[in-house]
Amino acid sequence: MKPFARLSLVATLLVAACHSGKGAESAASAASAPVVTEEVSYSSGTTSLKGFLAYPAGNDKHPGVLVVHEWWGLNDYVRKRAKQLAEAGYVALAIDMYGEGKATTHPEEAKQFMMAAISNQDEAKQRFEAAQTLLSASPHVEADKLAAIGYCFGGATVLHMARFGDNALKLVASFHGNLATQKPMTEGAFAGKIFVAQGGADPFVPPEQLSAFKAEMDAAKANYEVVEYAGAKHGFTNPDASEAGQKHGLPLAYDASADAASWAHLLELLSAL
Repeated sequence: MKPFARLSLVATLLVAACHSGKGAESAASAASAPVVTEEVSYSSGTTSLKGFLAYPAGNDKHPGVLVVHEWWGLNDYVRKRAKQLAEAGYVALAIDMYGEGKATTHPEEAKQFMMAAISNQDEAKQRFEAAQTLLSASPHVEADKLAAIGYCFGGATVLHMARFGDNALKLVASFHGNLATQKPMTEGAFAGKIFVAQGGADPFVPPEQLSAFKAEMDAAKANYEVVEYAGAKHGFTNPDASEAGQKHGLPLAYDASADAASWAHLLELLSAL
C-alpha cells in the first residue's frame, strides 16, 4: 500500500484552520429512527483506540459508515455526525486516529496530535483499517456496503484511503478537507465513488489545489464528484465555526445552506450503496 503523503504548506495551514470541536447541531437529515449508541474499544498494534458506534435499534443489518474526526480528535461533533447517520438508517463508527480517544479544544495540542498521527504514516493507515475491521465485524452491518466520510483532517484521510486502493469502501466523502497529495491516485486503484464537498470561498483549499485534484482524478479515471458551495468558507458544516473563526482570527464560518445541501447529497449517495 502507498504511504500517506506528507502535508504541504497549504495542508498545514488548512489543519491550523480546522473549526471548533465543540458539540454542534447539524443539518436535518432523513426521518430519524430510534438508535443505540456505544463507546467501543479496539486496537492497532500496541495502540489502544476508542470509538463511538451508533446504529438503528433492532436486529436488522445496515450499511456501515466510518466517520473520521477533525484535528480535534474524537469529540462531540463527530459523535453527533455518527448519530445522525444512525438516525438515517446506517451503522456509523466515529473512529480514533490519535489513540486512547484523545481529543482537545486547544489548537496547539490539536496540531501536536495531528502531526504525530501523520508522521507515522504506516500506523495512521493501520489505525483506519483497524476501525474498518471493527465496523465490518459488527452484527448490525452489511459488510459489503461500507463508506467513509471525514471533515478537514478526516476528509484528507478518507481521500488517502481511496488513493491507497481501499476497495472495501464503496464511497468516500470529504467535507472541506485538504485535497493535496504527493502520491496521486493511479488508474484502477479505487473502484468506489468519491464525493468532495468544498466551500467556494475556502482560502485553505485554493482554486489551484482544487484544479490539481480534478486533474488527478481525471487522469486516474476515477468516479468522482466535486460540489462547490458558493460563498461557503472553511468549516461550513459546523455551526460553531463562525465563533471559532472570530476567536482565533481565522476565515471560518458556518453556512447553514451549504451544510444542509452537502448532507442531503451525502445521504443520496449513501442510499445507492
